[in-house]
Amino acid sequence: MGGFGHYSMGLLRSRYDNSDSDDDAKNTEDLTEDQVEQCIYSLGDHSTYIRFNREPCDRLLCLLKDHFDPIEPGPEGFSLAIEEGKSGARLSHSHQRQYTFVLQSMTLLREVLDNMFQLWHLAEEDLLDEEHAYELTDTGQGLQRVQKSQRSVVAMQKILQKVQRKVGGWIGSSTVHLGDHNVPNALMFIDKYIQVPRFLGPLVLTLDKIPALYAGSDGMKAYIETFGGVKILTKTILADFFRHAFDGSGADNFFDAGSCIDGRLTSAWNWCSDIEKKPYFPIFLLTGFCGFDGKEGF
Repeated sequence: MGGFGHYSMGLLRSRYDNSDSDDDAKNTEDLTEDQVEQCIYSLGDHSTYIRFNREPCDRLLCLLKDHFDPIEPGPEGFSLAIEEGKSGARLSHSHQRQYTFVLQSMTLLREVLDNMFQLWHLAEEDLLDEEHAYELTDTGQGLQRVQKSQRSVVAMQKILQKVQRKVGGWIGSSTVHLGDHNVPNALMFIDKYIQVPRFLGPLVLTLDKIPALYAGSDGMKAYIETFGGVKILTKTILADFFRHAFDGSGADNFFDAGSCIDGRLTSAWNWCSDIEKKPYFPIFLLTGFCGFDGKEGF
């Protein structure tokens, strides 16, 4: 068990406390040797999932804090400020406000991925809840199975409250879309957050490979120097991501995007869809980037 680091049965048990799970009352018998072995393998699976899915969030949170001042843009002038109507932004934030908005949004994504196994467990219970059957509804995006997901909503609200305490407040909407035309059911909710590592992972890997690319040849060195060098290029990519992956873009109204919990993911995917238009896009290609869809290489 020592190989599982900070994981403990007490920690995992606490994550399921008050989850309203119907399975809790059934798990009162002593565990067999096979069941204990299965639990150990499950801990290993959980550890692996956290490493490959939550780590990009941790890395980007560190990069935000390392490269940007929370109050002032700094002498290099890399302001995170956004203005409604400019470069597709639908929100207006000063540098300080946008820094906080990004910090709380990234922290929320991190906590959701950290609790993904629990959320997935609760989502399955919501989907199979006979008391809250789905209704086949035209949501504007085709026929969808719209279903109340009480367990998932409560769990998400608890995660949100934890993040709000951690970051000391909240900027923007705290609305959690679940069981409406934006996120029809718990399966769609889980699927949206499973996609997060698919765009954060390639971004982090590209940033990690820039120094090696710079040192690879005189031609690459000269090309990266046109962006101001490794540090400036890295900060340019980060600044663009922190501005426009969290600018309220990606939908026609503030209910569908904007600053709500679901809308922050919409903005991030909108930034991904525009990656080919970015002046630094060739850097992504030169580091092996092949898309934000989980293809081989990321």
